[in-house]
Amino acid sequence: MKTRSLLLVLAIVASVLSFAKFSHCESRQWATPDQYVHACYSDIPALFGERGLDKGTWAFSSGDKSVEYPVITGAIMWLTAKITPQSEFRASAYFNINALYIATLFVLCILLLYRITPQFAYLSVLSPAVIASLYINWDLWAIISMIGAIYLFDKGEYKWSAAALGLSIATKFMPAFLLIPIALILWRKRELQIAGQYIAITATTWLAINLPVILTTPQGWLRFYELNLSRQSDWGSLWYSLYLLDVNISALNIVALIGLLTAFTAFALYVLELIEPPTLASVAFIVLATVMILSKVYSPQYILWLTPLAVMAMSSAKDLPAFWIWQGSELIYHIAIWQHLATVTGARFGLPATWYAAIALIRIAACGYLIFVLVRRALKAGSHRSESVREFLFQSGSAYP
Repeated sequence: MKTRSLLLVLAIVASVLSFAKFSHCESRQWATPDQYVHACYSDIPALFGERGLDKGTWAFSSGDKSVEYPVITGAIMWLTAKITPQSEFRASAYFNINALYIATLFVLCILLLYRITPQFAYLSVLSPAVIASLYINWDLWAIISMIGAIYLFDKGEYKWSAAALGLSIATKFMPAFLLIPIALILWRKRELQIAGQYIAITATTWLAINLPVILTTPQGWLRFYELNLSRQSDWGSLWYSLYLLDVNISALNIVALIGLLTAFTAFALYVLELIEPPTLASVAFIVLATVMILSKVYSPQYILWLTPLAVMAMSSAKDLPAFWIWQGSELIYHIAIWQHLATVTGARFGLPATWYAAIALIRIAACGYLIFVLVRRALKAGSHRSESVREFLFQSGSAYP
């Protein structure tokens, strides 16, 4: 059997295995704390009723009860509810329809990933944490357009890549941070005009999708952005783990922002230290993983974002030990988060807060270790610049007065 066909079969099998994991909760109608005890919680049926989608309410028309997602995700949630037939178990039907779409997207993501990195694409379908997380949320709608944007960028199809990235940002905001490596790569290539065009197309695509909702239901549209600015430390994050261990950080937004700016500065220096401009595929994981580590929430389904990016960043089998250490930590965390929530929601057994916090920090450390391994490998593999960063900046300044 050809590799591509084998990957297709494995992706379908992974989708079925993941669905089987969630089927227990469906059979119990997502009762609490049972859905946490059996680690099969999903946002999909939970928000179906909580956001009025079961009544046909437009996703952004309920003010502070609107969906807490960008426009395309909200529209998908609403449209799927519209085609869900009326029945006694309508929430289950809604989940199953969404699961079918998500499984299809997962298979397409794997096939696209094979085109980018045929050597390591198999890792995404063998990841236990990915299989365990497929149907938690609608993330794959944004992930496939993000992968497409990376693929097109590295092929030099900048206009189509920018449009795909704008589409992805309008689905989930996280891919917006890819504009940082994109700008740095194009700067290294002395293609500042293309960089400006890329950002303009991305922004125009995003605005064209968002503007109708901004004009018609502005309060509902704004809810996602207000929630992310005002939220305190939340599940999975570095900051929440420290809080559970009695390490309180005041002015969290400022501290997190300083952390991000420091990380982005270090990343920029790293890109400038490479002899050749890197591909977007080779550095996208470093950027998004760093953002997730330093953000105020680090959800279990973020593994769906990071695994394909990590696979794209790998170029040597020597990276595999770090990859599997990280994946193992993600699987342990996947169990830990639900068992801790079982405790919080009244289960007779579960995981205490201190143990949960420790496992969350191990997960973050493992992700940081993979970043370190990828950066070290790139610098050791003959990629260290012979000239200094200062020299490059001077040359760039002379080229672009």
